[in-house]
Amino acid sequence: MVAYWNPKTETLERYQLRALQFSKLQGLVSWAHARSPFYQRSFAAAGFAPEQLKSWTDIERIPFLTRDAWMESQNANPPYGDLPVAGADAAVRIHTTSGTSGRTPLRGLDTKKDWRWAAEMWCYGMWGMGVRPSDVAYVAFGYGSFIGFWGLHYGLEKLGALTIPGGAQTTEGRVRQILDFGATVVASTPTYALRLAQEAEELGLDLRGSKVHTVILSGEPAGSIPETKALIEEQWGARAFDSAGMTEVSTIFMFEPADQPGGAHIIEDHFIEQVIDPTTGLEVAYGEQGERVCTSFGRSIIPLIRYRTADLVVKVPWNRASNGRTFDLYEGGILGRVDDMKLIRGTNVYPRAIEGIVRGFPQIEEFQVRIERVGIRDEITLVVEPEAALPDDTYREITGRLAKELADAHEGLNFRIERVSTGGLPRFELKAKRLTDLRPGRA
Repeated sequence: MVAYWNPKTETLERYQLRALQFSKLQGLVSWAHARSPFYQRSFAAAGFAPEQLKSWTDIERIPFLTRDAWMESQNANPPYGDLPVAGADAAVRIHTTSGTSGRTPLRGLDTKKDWRWAAEMWCYGMWGMGVRPSDVAYVAFGYGSFIGFWGLHYGLEKLGALTIPGGAQTTEGRVRQILDFGATVVASTPTYALRLAQEAEELGLDLRGSKVHTVILSGEPAGSIPETKALIEEQWGARAFDSAGMTEVSTIFMFEPADQPGGAHIIEDHFIEQVIDPTTGLEVAYGEQGERVCTSFGRSIIPLIRYRTADLVVKVPWNRASNGRTFDLYEGGILGRVDDMKLIRGTNVYPRAIEGIVRGFPQIEEFQVRIERVGIRDEITLVVEPEAALPDDTYREITGRLAKELADAHEGLNFRIERVSTGGLPRFELKAKRLTDLRPGRA
């Protein structure tokens, strides 16, 4: 069986792939400069002109695009800013970011051509995960203005799978539809995959014995946390695969293939993904952690060139995988955000690290992290919701171990642990927000 959606480009020699990327980059830069007022202004301010892009090292001449600059453009020229190369009359759809951060969402326009490309990117990923036209795929997603799994939906249709849109329903309704329709593939955020499994257990329904063989995860870094993925696979009796996209490109840029080499392949014939030091802006070497910088060749109405994503990643060479693809990988997927790190009494704390530990305790059904100033010092509290039937002595035993593991992983930092009753914590269908920083001046 063919393992690749696009065998020609997924197995290109590296020098051929780099030549393809550079040729596309030259065309993209010229396109953006000719049609986007934003890039005309940005390039001029940086002293850059498209004709200066003569070799791969010249990419450093191109100025970075930041979300703040995009938002300033959007606010100054509402509703879409002057980054797009055309107006709304050329588009067929408007989508936004999820808005979970509380900021004004970015507003994206897409043409028919853009949506065909977005679907194509999902086909790369889903085919690599083993999804085939014979599958029945359930998309557990709200189908609103948030761009979310829209591209996946169209990708499933393009691939030829029978697609079930699971919008506008309760979690119970979705679980029952997954079983009633005989779904073999389910797509959701990692958090919602766990929620669906919890709901099935409460209803006495057997997900492990269902026809589902693949769970496609996206929308949160948790899809690449080994403990979270293992818990999802145990609860579903299926294999779980990580992927990642963003509203700014309208689709995914990486996917975890069926052989699961400990990372996710970057779709390099359609993206240039650089990893930079967040402070210096200089590119780092393979194996070093840094910030993702994305250049996308597919969304024609919104050229995305050297966009600083604030995602933390570690890029490793393509030959770390044995599946024949020549695309580089992000080891461990998306590791978090540049601004995710919290400093608590001199100790660096990352939400991903906390989740990795908590998911090792399946008796904890949901959790939240609260940081606050108490007197003259900062305190961090892990609020946990254990399973309903958990005896008190068992709760004390596992939270004792949990507190020790958290402290051991954070230089002895003491985590307070607070219990809430069943149903006491929020559930999330889209991106989960589990950390609240209540210290003065923090968000």
